[in-house]
Amino acid sequence: MNKTHFLYLLFFVFLTACQKKNDTLPRKTSGKINTISVIIEDQLWNGEIGDSIRNKFASPVIGLPQEEPLFTINQYPVKLLEGFATDSRAIIVVKKGTKNSFEIKQNQYASPQNVFHITGKTGAAIIDTLEKNTSKIIQIIRATEIAESQRIINQSLLSPKIITNKFHISLNVPSDYEYMLHKSKFIWLKKEIISGNTSLLIYQVPLHTIKAGNDEIASIVRMRDSIGKYIHGTEPNTAMITEEGYAPYLFKTQLDGKKTYETRGTWELKNDFMAGSFINYAIIDKAYNRILVLEGFCYSPSKEKRDLMQELEAIIKSVHVIKR
Repeated sequence: MNKTHFLYLLFFVFLTACQKKNDTLPRKTSGKINTISVIIEDQLWNGEIGDSIRNKFASPVIGLPQEEPLFTINQYPVKLLEGFATDSRAIIVVKKGTKNSFEIKQNQYASPQNVFHITGKTGAAIIDTLEKNTSKIIQIIRATEIAESQRIINQSLLSPKIITNKFHISLNVPSDYEYMLHKSKFIWLKKEIISGNTSLLIYQVPLHTIKAGNDEIASIVRMRDSIGKYIHGTEPNTAMITEEGYAPYLFKTQLDGKKTYETRGTWELKNDFMAGSFINYAIIDKAYNRILVLEGFCYSPSKEKRDLMQELEAIIKSVHVIKR
């Protein structure tokens, strides 16, 4: 064998090895954020089982001024399970069978992916399985969607220097955000979009600002409204406040391993007509003797806001407090 033939053979072996390696890798999932593929026969989808799925997974998102579904649902018959429907990050497979079962398979057809298999002997058994496992399914899907949003965000990031130096945190903010205002303990970043804009606030307040107990939500509203003086309309006396007609939703959670108050609701400009959604995380940071507040809000009067708020949530949940 001469040298030329040997090089051709070596190149062929290399290409074949690479091809085999690529064949073993799971293909990547695709599709829009917050979308579920439901694999179910039309007869079941058009009855009580379908109603139960829609009521649970397309229920209204809390904290938005207009009703929007928690997830966008695309329904496909079982025969399409081998087709493009398997590219989704979240798949719920529902069918009747000889036993009642619930199983979660990760990356079954692509990655990252969660496939939830629900089988029941009867329609009532399927609905019962849905009832018992809905909260777990939603929690898993939302975590995966947040991770997907963060993956997209991380492709192009704003320089973290100002945020890190001012607040001793790392935070992954997309590069299309711009600094609108920053003071000693306050930063406002903003991104213009076709339908309006989205904003991110970072600030800190003393630990005693939020009073534990029955006064927590009132304390958070007062805290928000005190900061609203920095965000205002073009006319005088138009500071941003928590919408007075509706009490925000309050949850207790953790960010970066720290006790956190999560508040969702709507904001408005006082004496003006602008309004929108907000999500506020108040992190109890005892190491720095402060409450670190990260808030996202949007103004998009003509468009849906669910996915805009999802991006803001994903940004905030990337926070990490740098140790002293």
